Amino acid sequence: MGSLMFDTVLVANRGEIAVRVVRTLRAMGVRSVAVFSDADADARHVREADEAVRIGPAPATESYLSVERLLEAAARTGAQAVHPGYGFLAENAGFARACEEAGLAFIGPSADAIALMGDKIRAKETVKAAGVPVVPGSSGSGLTDEQLAGAAREIGMPVLLKPSAGGGGKGMRLVRDEAVLADEIAAARREARASFGDDTLLVERWIDRPRHIEIQVLADGHGNVVHLGERECSLQRRHQKVIEEAPSVLLDEATRAAMGEAAVQAARSCGYRGAGTVEFIVPGGDPSQYYFMEMNTRLQVEHPVTELVTGLDLVEWQLRVAAGERLGFAQEDVRLTGHAIEARLCAEDPARGFLPSGGTVLRLREPEGDGVRTDSGLSEGTEVGSLYDPMLSKVIAYGPDRETALRRLRAALAGTVTLGVQTNAGFLRRLLAHPAVVAGELDTGLVEREVDGLVATDVPEAVYEAAAAVRLDALRPRGDGWTDPFSVPSGWRMGGEPKAAAFHLRVTDPVEHTPRGTHTVTGDRVTVTLDGVRHTFHRAADWLGRDGDAWHVRDHDPVAASLNRSAHAGADSLTAPMPGTVTVVKVAVGDEVSAGQSLLVVEAMKMEHVISAPHAGTVAELDVAPGTTVAMDQVLAVVAPTDDTAEETA
Repeated sequence: MGSLMFDTVLVANRGEIAVRVVRTLRAMGVRSVAVFSDADADARHVREADEAVRIGPAPATESYLSVERLLEAAARTGAQAVHPGYGFLAENAGFARACEEAGLAFIGPSADAIALMGDKIRAKETVKAAGVPVVPGSSGSGLTDEQLAGAAREIGMPVLLKPSAGGGGKGMRLVRDEAVLADEIAAARREARASFGDDTLLVERWIDRPRHIEIQVLADGHGNVVHLGERECSLQRRHQKVIEEAPSVLLDEATRAAMGEAAVQAARSCGYRGAGTVEFIVPGGDPSQYYFMEMNTRLQVEHPVTELVTGLDLVEWQLRVAAGERLGFAQEDVRLTGHAIEARLCAEDPARGFLPSGGTVLRLREPEGDGVRTDSGLSEGTEVGSLYDPMLSKVIAYGPDRETALRRLRAALAGTVTLGVQTNAGFLRRLLAHPAVVAGELDTGLVEREVDGLVATDVPEAVYEAAAAVRLDALRPRGDGWTDPFSVPSGWRMGGEPKAAAFHLRVTDPVEHTPRGTHTVTGDRVTVTLDGVRHTFHRAADWLGRDGDAWHVRDHDPVAASLNRSAHAGADSLTAPMPGTVTVVKVAVGDEVSAGQSLLVVEAMKMEHVISAPHAGTVAELDVAPGTTVAMDQVLAVVAPTDDTAEETA
């Protein structure tokens, strides 16, 4: 189109978004440079880029968040532009400005636009002046805790606390009870500071059963701005999106056009350039009453659904706009065809309250086929730790209509295998089959209301049967010749009736399982037949997977477990619920604590988990300090109960 396209672009990110950007760079004939921390030395994005540069140790603050090291990597590799992806420094005005000062094109909006829209308070004031409706809430920045609490009381409960500097649901707190407002403000500030380095908060009216609709905008540097339709992002957990789709079943053409025009005006109000997203909150009962929430000045995680229904490559257009090109189409040229739905695959354990998980990817099978797209940063051998965001990949399905897209996505998730790391694939598959989701009757609270019915907490007998089959197969003699009958797991014994082998196994609670079906173990597959029903599992080491669910089935030693219980009699060990880092320690050895008292805080993948006292007592052991890295189930502290507590539980 007549522009001077870049020869080399540095991708200042990691994981699936870095792989995604590299894919478009390769298609455009542009050389790609990846960056990596020590934790990502063998990551997929490093292998797929044309060149890769180490930028520091594992902590993000010393690598992916280091502006100096990123600029050094760009200079060393001759990059002319930087693509920030999303997360990390993607919405950091200082980074965008530093790139420009270093003579690098920042593939995104100007630093001024990022700063303006990155401050939710200023953003609301700016778009409101441009005629865009906004959610009622606090005004002004830098409010104290007391001022925030006063604004919340004036608005009336329930209210939503939001970090001014960030997005992605991090640090957001829904408060329904005024009595806990002070504690929630403190917690929201702490999470905002940890995630964005800025603990400024605002408070907004909470709209019950709202729908989250966002509009994709695209603007060039010549004054042209278009919108590319909407995405429905109402299926959320803890204010973070889990399923997104385009278009929304809620909007008619008139409302779509009105919201699209409002998004365009919001983009114009800050002199926007590049791809961005304007987010609205919409009362489900009256979609014509929509309110601006915020603008994300970057590529969104869910951008693939827009790409599939418009036929546009948003990363390509980000590059073209950054290189100075004009948009090659007008608003009337944008057409939405078919339906696309995306599911976010995350390293988390639904059966343990969606706590972050970790481990090594031992077996990987990612879905593909007609109408299915997978954006992933995974490969077999990938180490999933607690330092970065838990999202591993995205599975997207497209079809001529919503019913087809739903069906294809459910099948794709059922065929997803990620053994060695617990994920939410099975949970997402069940969510997509929920009657309300199938009917398109969505709201941002649906997942939280229905979560108990969507999480598989009971371990099917077929899982233990398959685990026993693997162990039986390992015991069977190999080769020809004489076989010692005592080495064969047949249950044969001298002078008595054969006794079937029993295995002590544990997924969550220990069980003793005696195989009773028929089994076949072939390579990485296990097939068992129970009560006339055949079940096929993928396997890797002690992991089994089926239909998107996975189970880590370990051997259980009842004797060792009994001895361990005896050693801790009269005390309760508090263990890490997830791999992570201890950020707060509120007690010391010898302190007396009450039941439910907060003792420690463990953070993993930008999520906090409070460790509380199980009963009144005394801190008998404390094995961690702030900054300690811990593994899942590692003992953190031991609380010895008081005499009264011990008598009550005896």
